[in-house]
Amino acid sequence: MAEKKQALGIFEKYLTIWVVLCIAGGILIGSLAGDFMQVLSGFEIFKVNIPIALLIWLMIYPMMLQVDFSSIKNVRKTPKGLILTLVVNWLIKPFTMAFFAWLFFSKIYAAIISPEMAGEYIAGAILLGAAPCTAMVFVWSYLTKGDPTYTLVQVSVNDLIILIAFVPIVGLLLGITNITIPYDTLLSSIIIFVLIPLIAGYFTSRSLIKKRGESWFKQIFLPKLKPISVLALLLTLLLLFAFQGPNILNNPLIILLIAIPLIIQTYFIFFITWFTGRKLRLPHAICSPAAMIGASNFFELAVAVAIALFGLDSPAALVTVVGVLVEVPLMLSLVALANKWRY
Repeated sequence: MAEKKQALGIFEKYLTIWVVLCIAGGILIGSLAGDFMQVLSGFEIFKVNIPIALLIWLMIYPMMLQVDFSSIKNVRKTPKGLILTLVVNWLIKPFTMAFFAWLFFSKIYAAIISPEMAGEYIAGAILLGAAPCTAMVFVWSYLTKGDPTYTLVQVSVNDLIILIAFVPIVGLLLGITNITIPYDTLLSSIIIFVLIPLIAGYFTSRSLIKKRGESWFKQIFLPKLKPISVLALLLTLLLLFAFQGPNILNNPLIILLIAIPLIIQTYFIFFITWFTGRKLRLPHAICSPAAMIGASNFFELAVAVAIALFGLDSPAALVTVVGVLVEVPLMLSLVALANKWRY
């Protein structure tokens, strides 16, 4: 039990509480410093807000330091597990997320959400669905006694596929929703928030491991870097809710309405992956992380792209932030379920 507490630190364990505090603090800041927030929102290059971009980069870069592409050679040891992960993440999850978002925002909520607003809410959900989890899946895998080598392979392969598949899938699904797709902004976002930190993380980790050793890198350097990533996430959420304040105050139930399809999608993907893994006779240590990576999201990337495409105060950005709000309690419930069903 002590090891589990150590694996899931106070930040991860109470992430939902921090997000709620950021909602309150952000709305307060937005109401007290409205003019300043408007000025801040104008600091852009190529439609990318500079302060938010720096904060999100500080969130993503530490994750990329953990990616080990040399582990990909181990794919042949667990081919069925990795194939299941890739099929669910890239051929099922983005499309079921788009379907649930369309069903709720365009149909079930049609009486209270305009078609224009519904389109942006759907877009935010699509961005979440097209970005499978990277960093936090290490925690979920550990808590369910998943195979750490397999989890590392999962994350490394998915980070490479994001570079290739994210833009086409998002473009396809946004096109179906009749949203104009600025491909230059979408492509620049994947370069800024995935490619550059991925390359920087790879060369940084290789260099530090060569100079100081792998033990120092994992046990001393990465833990020291983690508070920077945590602080960047909290500041990003604070700024986002400062910009989203008017939307939330005008429709206080919107967070609950957004959360419902995201929750359904999370459980739906987990059950599909879990029971397919059982059918394929995958060992629990492979099946569990496969189900976890599909159920959770790379919300840092989704938030960054939503801001770049639609703006800081957009409904799409709000959906991605609600994804942060619900992720940890949902994933902890799935950790408990996976441990209960351990075989």
